[in-house]
Amino acid sequence: MDERVVITGMGAVTPLGGSWGETWAGLKDGRSGIDKITAFDASEFPTRIAGEVKNFDPAQYLPVKRLRRSSRASHLAVAASREAVADAGLGVTLEDTDAAVIINSAVSGYPEIQSATEIFHRDGLRPISPSFVASSLTNMPACEVAIDLAVHGPVNASALACASGTQALLEARRTLLAGDADVAVAGGTDAAITSVMFAGLSAMRGLSRNNDSPQEASRPFDADRDGFVFAEGAVVCVLELLSHARARGAEVYAEVLGGALTSDAFHIVAPDPGGQYAAQAICRTLDRSRLNPEDVDLICAHGTSTQANDRTETRALHTAFGEHAPSLAVTAPKSMTGHLIGAAGTLGSLLCVMAIREGVIPPTLNYNTPDPECDLDYVPGTAREASVHYALTNAFGFGGQNAVAAFGPV
Repeated sequence: MDERVVITGMGAVTPLGGSWGETWAGLKDGRSGIDKITAFDASEFPTRIAGEVKNFDPAQYLPVKRLRRSSRASHLAVAASREAVADAGLGVTLEDTDAAVIINSAVSGYPEIQSATEIFHRDGLRPISPSFVASSLTNMPACEVAIDLAVHGPVNASALACASGTQALLEARRTLLAGDADVAVAGGTDAAITSVMFAGLSAMRGLSRNNDSPQEASRPFDADRDGFVFAEGAVVCVLELLSHARARGAEVYAEVLGGALTSDAFHIVAPDPGGQYAAQAICRTLDRSRLNPEDVDLICAHGTSTQANDRTETRALHTAFGEHAPSLAVTAPKSMTGHLIGAAGTLGSLLCVMAIREGVIPPTLNYNTPDPECDLDYVPGTAREASVHYALTNAFGFGGQNAVAAFGPV
């Protein structure tokens, strides 16, 4: 019998709360974590809203010396990883476990680079921290988690823009099936709500400018959507070989059935408008997971709330699922959290897992005016009780990077 990979622990720090339990409760309740920016003075910016993590004290997780040498993205990742490992019943560290860490990030070094640049231009060379370079590297959240949990197995970090979190789970699955570890701590993290980031995103005109109604700003698939809401957070899970989980008596949430990556190879920002390569990733995921289109009950959409992305994703779902597409429940958690960037795909994955486990599908908020080009069932407004057997999550990143993963019961 082929070995299987399952999820046994979950952790999160998001705009909806400081734990996975709080985040999941917020998703089910249809609560928005989007509000006015407090991280910097955004009063002169065209976009003044974001999905910030609130009331997070990194000193609860790391001593002063480690705090000074590491980034906020690392702090969030350590907190989420500790929760996931504890939820899996694996103890405080993984030193005696054959474990791996795969924590991806898209923009984790931005705040450190901006801060060091400002200090250098203002005060010169001497005040620059000796930890600046290391703290700004994309692999550092994964390395800080490995240090925190005493993991001596493979430590991996990749950057696939907004597809990073989903790819982390697929890489963790591959690592386990290759025999490189029995347990993997995997997910995504990002924390880059800075003035330079918002200046660049504003220049792209990709952000919502609904500053007067922050909680109504992210409106995936709605005809009046005007852009995405930038956010921060970390979402991490523990994956194990099913045989390993059963041998230690672990509670199992769901199985990671498989997934696929493709590339639009079209544009550095815009998706291929036909959605054919996003559809290809979905079809390959179905094939590798041994699922027929009609087996799938739920899609956790990428659903950014941009005009192009939501149209393209809808087309991709029609292409991949054909006549079954109108029967799919399609939910978009970015309507509540904003776009967690590197952590977004992991959030979508764990939403699928919990929908399978609890039979509850979180809603898509702010879907009030139907768009003729977005014509699927987006679970508008309130959560829905439903039997979910199999679910897919989509993550589509800048540069045309597409990642899809499938989940099912054990």
